[in-house]
Amino acid sequence: MSLSRSIVAAVCLLVASETLSAQGLRIAAASDLQTALPALVAPFEKQSGQKVTLTFGSSGNFFAQIQNGAPFDVFMSADLNYPQQLEREGQAEPGSLYEYATGHLVLWTRSDSGINIWRGLSVLADSKVKHIAIANPEHSPYGRAAVAALRHEGLYDRVHAKFVLGENISQTAQFAQSGSAEVGVLSLSLAFSPTMKNFGTYVEIPGAWHPAIEQAAIVVASSKQKAFARQFLDYLKKPETLRLLQSYGFGVPRPAAR
Repeated sequence: MSLSRSIVAAVCLLVASETLSAQGLRIAAASDLQTALPALVAPFEKQSGQKVTLTFGSSGNFFAQIQNGAPFDVFMSADLNYPQQLEREGQAEPGSLYEYATGHLVLWTRSDSGINIWRGLSVLADSKVKHIAIANPEHSPYGRAAVAALRHEGLYDRVHAKFVLGENISQTAQFAQSGSAEVGVLSLSLAFSPTMKNFGTYVEIPGAWHPAIEQAAIVVASSKQKAFARQFLDYLKKPETLRLLQSYGFGVPRPAAR
């Protein structure tokens, strides 16, 4: 009888393990990672033998979803504050928080727009610029950084009526690329994407003009895949992964000393 119970337990454990494996790792990722993360995840899937499911959106929305029990294993936020708050609330696995990158802000326009963005943010006050795409500052650190940069240059009050708000930085880029806005304040990582590169041009906004866009990841406390989730965060810290993130326009931490 004892042997039978042991066999049943072993079979149940095997089935549970296979079920988790089939589900793979579920990552909620900030929209500025939309170009970089698929390229970054592919080698991890190959090395680990695990499937990774990526869902992109606004960091603020993911934060609220995770607070309400959304079934993610890893949260890669564009805003350090959200993972920190989840950690304080006990909804992040203790000790898992990792600051994986810093975002950069750019001014972007289509090649055919006739807007001289090399003049910097001051061009936004021109009558030619009727619409400016920025991410919604209520949800997006890029939106908050854009507002801070405009205030730094004394332009916010003159141009805020022109704002077209994207729900996240990816939708903001779509508004600029489609021509719904003549100019967009976007992430450098999205300006690096093949689509945006082929359609327009950009100029970087000095980082000193806005708070740093510090990005961090955590393992979600309710995850059933904590071992694989931690394996993924370890993978993010590897020098080759950091180099790949850097090639997509992110500032990265120095690799840990060995």
